[in-house]
Amino acid sequence: MHRIDIRTDQREQFVDITGRVAEAISALGVAAGGLLVYCPHTTAGIAVNEGYDPDVAADVQRWLSEHAPHSGPYAHAEGNSDSHIKAILTGGSQLIPVEDGKLALGRWQAIFFCEFDGPRQRQVWVSAI
Repeated sequence: MHRIDIRTDQREQFVDITGRVAEAISALGVAAGGLLVYCPHTTAGIAVNEGYDPDVAADVQRWLSEHAPHSGPYAHAEGNSDSHIKAILTGGSQLIPVEDGKLALGRWQAIFFCEFDGPRQRQVWVSAI
């Protein structure tokens, strides 16, 4: 398994980790198959979406914040229920195909670490499939 360390500096932040996941291909010795990109945190997620226009990630963050606001009628006493909800909606992992030793993503796609309870020191785990 390959581990990627990520330091976020905002409470909610989408971090493009595509290049760092691509680096895991050679570290894991994958020529073809897939990479499981996994987030071991309950208040963060992994998403694949457009990486070319940063307005897309901003729009997604805004939509999530509107539909799961930070303050709400939540029972969870820790004060981060919205972060758990957003993490469930984005998902905790993505399976990314690898072909000829390279990520097989669509033209505009990128892999994002989605922080919902930062700033924090986080990790993403990448395993060969």
